Amino acid sequence: MNYYIGLDLGTSGVKGVLFDSLGNVIESYLEEYDIISIKNGYAEEDPNIWLDKTIKVLKSIGKLDISKNIKGLALSGQMHGLVLLDEGDNVLRNSIIWCDNRTDNERDVLRNEITNDRLKAITGNIAMAPFTLAKLLWVKNNEPDIYNRINKVMVPKDYINYMLTKEFCAEYSDSSGMQIMDINKLEYSKELLDYFNIPIEWFGSLKSSSDIIGYLSKEIEQKTGLSNVFVCAGAGDQAAGALGNGIVNSSDLSIVLGSSGVVFSPTEKLYIAQNGEVQSFSTALKGKYHIMGVTNGCGTSLKWLRDNMFNISYNEMTNLAKEALCGSNGLYYLPYLMGERTPILDSNAKGVFMGIKNTTSKGEMIRAVMEGVGYSIKDCYNLIKDEKNKVLISGGGAKSKLYKEIIASMINKPVIQIKQDEGPSLGAAILAMMAGNEYNSFDECISRIITVDNITYPNNEWVAIYNKGYDIYKKLYINNKDIFKEI
Repeated sequence: MNYYIGLDLGTSGVKGVLFDSLGNVIESYLEEYDIISIKNGYAEEDPNIWLDKTIKVLKSIGKLDISKNIKGLALSGQMHGLVLLDEGDNVLRNSIIWCDNRTDNERDVLRNEITNDRLKAITGNIAMAPFTLAKLLWVKNNEPDIYNRINKVMVPKDYINYMLTKEFCAEYSDSSGMQIMDINKLEYSKELLDYFNIPIEWFGSLKSSSDIIGYLSKEIEQKTGLSNVFVCAGAGDQAAGALGNGIVNSSDLSIVLGSSGVVFSPTEKLYIAQNGEVQSFSTALKGKYHIMGVTNGCGTSLKWLRDNMFNISYNEMTNLAKEALCGSNGLYYLPYLMGERTPILDSNAKGVFMGIKNTTSKGEMIRAVMEGVGYSIKDCYNLIKDEKNKVLISGGGAKSKLYKEIIASMINKPVIQIKQDEGPSLGAAILAMMAGNEYNSFDECISRIITVDNITYPNNEWVAIYNKGYDIYKKLYINNKDIFKEI
């Protein structure tokens, strides 16, 4: 049997999972790292650390007895990050990652000079501060000495692909989130690059997600013990995660409770939101698209509460939250720890607890955070067009039965969890399997691999409470929007 590696280059670590060709997990390895925040609103990571951790993961896999039967690998990666290399392939600065909030001025330049209407026509989205183009313009405006030494511009996973193979490539799903790609033509936009005098040579050649871009270099083979392993182009984390959850049809929808919260649905035709409430990107299947709503402070909200307030495990937090009543005794939480994307697009938004009383318990605070994230997921869900027959839930938050019931009740729809819980890693491995000719089609592959584990149904009493609570949640932002700017 052949084996395949799915690498997920995430926000908090790189995870490498070895799968057999039926999608069974053989081994899994995780190497963690931290976000670097030198100023309020700044979020960076060191690409050299990503590479070092990736090699450690691959080295662990290379020690396995079956490593000689590993045929290929693919990466899933955090989207929108900016990686800059000089002529000698040295990293010029830390990567400015997806949740960084420094680029409002650059976004405004895009809005005013290119215009949102033109940007939507070219890229499928309005000007967005988190997208890679705004980050690149920030470097141009604030770090000209670095900008003038740029030789290559990449998103995170493409940097790892390059360092593993020395093949300078990109692919459609991740590149569609950079705001430099013509999403209709599936090529870099000469109009946008020329306007800002950005050389097109800075960007890798575009490939389909399941295209083989090369093989592990001799240097990487020596460091990892792997040999004759191909690398395919891979996909952005949400596009890969959708594959790993069996989401390929327009009647399907995926909710991911990860560091960020994501509501994702494929679509046959490109959908462009009028005011950018949701974003549209290419999927891992060339020529198809997906609609995506994102709440920035999903898992990061519970992690903040755990690390800075309670110092207990997630299981202990869930047990405390179970003791709290639905609605958290009138306590509300806005999960805007790093600004917010869908639907408010407000980098000034802040996290808020509203309704704290002298009787407020730890459990109520924890449940309020879960419910606040749930309301933000509902925000995203309400903006996804068309009726959905199948809603799948995944991510770290989906390990909690309580969290799943909150989400199901928020959207008043059953949520399905599959047995395979490796989302982006499995999706990346599926791309490698397709590249390795294990299956004739993605549909065949998914039907063989993906199986349902459990279904969580809405709690009717909770549905009524959350419908009322949602109105209050919405008012909390509206009433504090101007205060956030003052802060």
